[in-house]
Amino acid sequence: MDSRLPPGQRWVDRPLVYDIGPVPPAKGYDYRLCIWGSVDEPRELDWEAILDLPQESVVADFHCVTRWSVADVRWEGVPARSLLELVRLLPGTLWVMAHGREGYSTDVPLAFFSRSDTLLAHSMNGKPLAQEHGAPLRLVVPSLYAWKSAKYLTGLEFLQHRRPGFWEARGYHPRGDPWREERFR
Repeated sequence: MDSRLPPGQRWVDRPLVYDIGPVPPAKGYDYRLCIWGSVDEPRELDWEAILDLPQESVVADFHCVTRWSVADVRWEGVPARSLLELVRLLPGTLWVMAHGREGYSTDVPLAFFSRSDTLLAHSMNGKPLAQEHGAPLRLVVPSLYAWKSAKYLTGLEFLQHRRPGFWEARGYHPRGDPWREERFR
């Protein structure tokens, strides 16, 4: 048994692509990331500002709720904890709602968003993100199922109370820990 593979998962060679609908194309030069909610300093960051933030690389396995996993994906981007320093959270902030440009959203517990392996990724395996994998920027939360790693990221809304995102409102688990098989409520 492979100790890196959560219960109920199988290895595949590359991430499968899922979207909730058609995704409008985006280019890095006109990109904006809005950060608001339970923060002291709301921000809107353009592509250049994102690239000026600290950058890191994380190698992690990537697990989908549909029971596939990809080993050793190398993500590059902005550590999520860098954004926390930038906007300064208000006391009582416990959740982050990640918003994608196609209308997708997912609520992520702050405890997982602030982990050292959580990134706002612009590159995957040494190349800029492909459109189908969330270009130009996606949230990557390796410790949770992939639906929490919102593609086409346009906003991060910090919350003091949980509000279900797209799949969570349709019965998916609020946390989504693959090691606990938290697929559904």
